[in-house]
Amino acid sequence: MTFQLRRLSFALVSTAALAGGAQAQSIGVDVGVASQYVGKGLGKSGGDIAPFAKIEVEHNALYANVFVSSASGAQGFDSEIITMAGWRPQAAGFAFDLGVMNRELPGTRAGVDSNYWEYQADASRKLGPVATRLRVNYSPDGFAATKEAWWVELQGAVSAGPRTKASAAIADRSADGGADYRAWNAGVKHKLTDALALDLRWYDTDSHELGDNYDGRLVAAATYSF
Repeated sequence: MTFQLRRLSFALVSTAALAGGAQAQSIGVDVGVASQYVGKGLGKSGGDIAPFAKIEVEHNALYANVFVSSASGAQGFDSEIITMAGWRPQAAGFAFDLGVMNRELPGTRAGVDSNYWEYQADASRKLGPVATRLRVNYSPDGFAATKEAWWVELQGAVSAGPRTKASAAIADRSADGGADYRAWNAGVKHKLTDALALDLRWYDTDSHELGDNYDGRLVAAATYSF
């Protein structure tokens, strides 16, 4: 675990160094803990509590960030590190987020491909009281035996108060060499203060027969931002 903490420290320090070199307009840091780690609708921490952290550097519409969480899987990995860079332009009433990310699953046993790239595009727009977002994520060569893979997700969110937001999403996953499934989630996020937020969310899929990580789960998370 000490080695993984060193990797995390290196990743966070590297991003902070980028901030200084680019004279970024803003730097944001999130730290938190979740009752489980969930990725693309699936449980990824073996049902265990998952601490996480993220640092992001933004300069005009350009950004770079590093996210890390504890994780657990049959292939032996014990954490996940996601490094991402992208561009957030606005046009025709839409807010876009176009990025490329690298995923690394440290601790994966030898012979399993644990490092892969993803390309992601978000398009967001407010439709009356509903904030909508369409996300398309593509990987040409995914984790382990998975090759080409797509994740298409539609999310909607509404304000339930000055500090509370309710949201739901549904997504479709298709993969060459991996599982195809549909996933969804619904929950509420509440800001206790400007810095501290709580999220309570139900995640589920239509493929429980594929394993425990495809089962429904209630996940609570607390995030502190500064």
